Amino acid sequence: MKKALKSLFFNIRFSLSASNNFLFIGYYKNFYKPEKNSLNELLSNYSKSIGSDFTVVQVGANDGITHDPIHKFIKRDNWTGVLLEPQKFVYDKFLKRIYKKHKNIHVLNAAMGETDGEANIYKIGFSDSRWATGLTTFDRPTLEKAFTSGHVQRKCEKEGVSIPSDKSLHIAEEKVQVISSSTIIEKYGLPKVDLLMIDTEGFDFEVIKLFQIEKHAPGLIIFEHSHLSEEDYQVCIKHLANNDYIAKKDGANTIAIKSSLNSYSNYFKN
Repeated sequence: MKKALKSLFFNIRFSLSASNNFLFIGYYKNFYKPEKNSLNELLSNYSKSIGSDFTVVQVGANDGITHDPIHKFIKRDNWTGVLLEPQKFVYDKFLKRIYKKHKNIHVLNAAMGETDGEANIYKIGFSDSRWATGLTTFDRPTLEKAFTSGHVQRKCEKEGVSIPSDKSLHIAEEKVQVISSSTIIEKYGLPKVDLLMIDTEGFDFEVIKLFQIEKHAPGLIIFEHSHLSEEDYQVCIKHLANNDYIAKKDGANTIAIKSSLNSYSNYFKN
């Protein structure tokens, strides 16, 4: 019953968002109030301060709405940008539909790489549920760890499905299109990037490097750090600091902002 209600709620919310329903948009424009000193408050204020030319690049957009802190602001403030999702099933069924009416948002069935081309991703081979697609990664050991840690088992038990006894069915490999940050900037005519949003299951630091932050200098970077080792995380923070960013952890994410944007410094003190 709980699963059915959750699915119904998702379908209603997805439909309202994809159709740009005036009630859905109106709620976020007129009534939504983010929690004080939260990531949502930072995003809301940052978006409002920049206005109608706010530009985002999102790497690992998945379905465009579930556990996605930027979705409501893309809709509310009519952002411009490029959203990447390498999983074709997720891209076709969700992402391209939810932003179909947003002419300023370009959705790509692709991942980010050093050069344009192809690469392999690794995903759960026996489920297309949101929890499973959310684990898709370029880093196979990260996905293998999700099995050995019991995370996949717990998700399957909650969903009421069984992990196949044949281990060859646990992880599927899929070839995907890869696009470089320079191609994104040039092809879609992005004069600046206000936000780089990353959720790539252990590949986040690589994306930060691939995006060439020293060149493209996004004002704000949000990435998931939970799959990084402490050593890799500290190297990542040093790389950000060397490029004039200050950073703080916020749950499973790290938020990094250009130190020149000092009007948001209070958020990073809490």
